[in-house]
Amino acid sequence: MSGSLWRHRDFMVLWSGRTLSEVGDAVSMLAIPLLAVTVLDASAVEVGVLSATRMAAYLFLSLPAGVWVDRMRKRRVMVACHLVRAALVATVAVGAWAGWVTMAQLWIVALLSSVCTVLYETAHQSFLPTVVAGDQLLDANGKLATTYSVSRIAGYGVGGALVSALGVARTAGIDALAYLVNAVSLMLIRSREEPPAVAQRRDFRRELVAGLSFVFRHPIMPRLVAASASLNLFSQMIFALAILYLVRDLRLSEHMVGVVLALTTLGGIGGGVVSARLARLVGTARIIWIAPLGLGWTVLLVPVAQPGWGALAYTAGMAGLGAVFAVYNAAAISYRQRVCPPELLGRMTASVRWVIFGVMPVGALAGGLLGSWLGVRPTLWIAAAGVWASGLLLYFSPLRRWRDLPDEAVARDAGQSPTRLPAPHGRAPADTAGKAMGGVRGG
Repeated sequence: MSGSLWRHRDFMVLWSGRTLSEVGDAVSMLAIPLLAVTVLDASAVEVGVLSATRMAAYLFLSLPAGVWVDRMRKRRVMVACHLVRAALVATVAVGAWAGWVTMAQLWIVALLSSVCTVLYETAHQSFLPTVVAGDQLLDANGKLATTYSVSRIAGYGVGGALVSALGVARTAGIDALAYLVNAVSLMLIRSREEPPAVAQRRDFRRELVAGLSFVFRHPIMPRLVAASASLNLFSQMIFALAILYLVRDLRLSEHMVGVVLALTTLGGIGGGVVSARLARLVGTARIIWIAPLGLGWTVLLVPVAQPGWGALAYTAGMAGLGAVFAVYNAAAISYRQRVCPPELLGRMTASVRWVIFGVMPVGALAGGLLGSWLGVRPTLWIAAAGVWASGLLLYFSPLRRWRDLPDEAVARDAGQSPTRLPAPHGRAPADTAGKAMGGVRGG
């Protein structure tokens, strides 16, 4: 068993830098939609398009990104992405300050930022196993999930205050600075990254298909991919309308919007803190369907909210959704990282993300269109019900009969079939039970 990550220098550097950039991300995710709604008077459709373009690259770039990342040094990719992100956000800061910012500009910035996000996240998930040992991955991913939620609290809370006090231009400038600092922090990591394998002849199509084949021929991953895609589709319908709903339906001020969004991330913090322990206690297979079905119903509180007390209902509902994602995601990502051969990590990650993140712009656009057609509140009812029902895709599957998922990495090292599954109603097979991974993540 490896030592504590608290004394792992390189992980702490990676973690600290990511925390700072996540805070900046949250500030930007609050400031830019607020700019669209309050200054440019954006409609539900325009807000939906803005949210969709921020994730559009997952649809057309995820698969080739996996091939490209596997051919390059991951850290260099991550640094370059942060530098480009800083420049893009800076254009919003300048445009807002000069008074010539438009919705078209925000859409372009969101689209190009999504390209950087896809490349960065694919590289980051493939780079993490270089920094920490295999038996530390679950702990590391749990900490990163917690960091995401903590960063959202800081970013939304501070962002709301900064927008009120300084305006959007200066607030966006702070986000650009955060990206620059994180780029520098990545250069301080000492862990040696193995150079990518150099092949005599590259076959892009064959390399891309190898990642897809590994995922969809796997006995467990397709079920996880389907549930994760459903969760992301319906949750993005909610996220796309969040600012519009809080400002126009619940009648909250800019500062209170930041406070409410910050509080909603408390569920993610709690889920991230207990994810590893809960997975081991309940079972690494059971926790996958228990998380969405046991906590997902809280999202129904979101469309119930009314002006005044409704802010509390909205906060509780979205906090529950954050807990679902933290517990489910920390487990799913760890499992994928552990069972995938190192040379396929980038392509495997990209293949999964192509599906589960590719539906996110579709969900955001659907939220905007339905919000304009049916109304914001009826759309939120549909989305909330869809979030909870996503867990049924896992409940009515073989996962319901298992306590734990098998540790396929151990089986592969022992020369056994990597597709061996645990016996129904029990733990993993005897030869892997002691080392069964507590993880699966769809993010």
